[in-house]
Amino acid sequence: MKLALVTIGLTALATALLGIKVFFFKNGRFPNTHIHSNPEMRKRGITCARDKDYNK
Repeated sequence: MKLALVTIGLTALATALLGIKVFFFKNGRFPNTHIHSNPEMRKRGITCARDKDYNK
């Protein structure tokens, strides 16, 4: 029982810390980490398989 409470507490703390920007700042959003939104990846020609058009 003690282990379950510690686990729940640590999970809640981690969630709160990861969401600080979302919870406390106006228009806060999680960062977009998708490949197509990274200019350095696009410059190097690295793309996501989902973004490729296979109908060509």
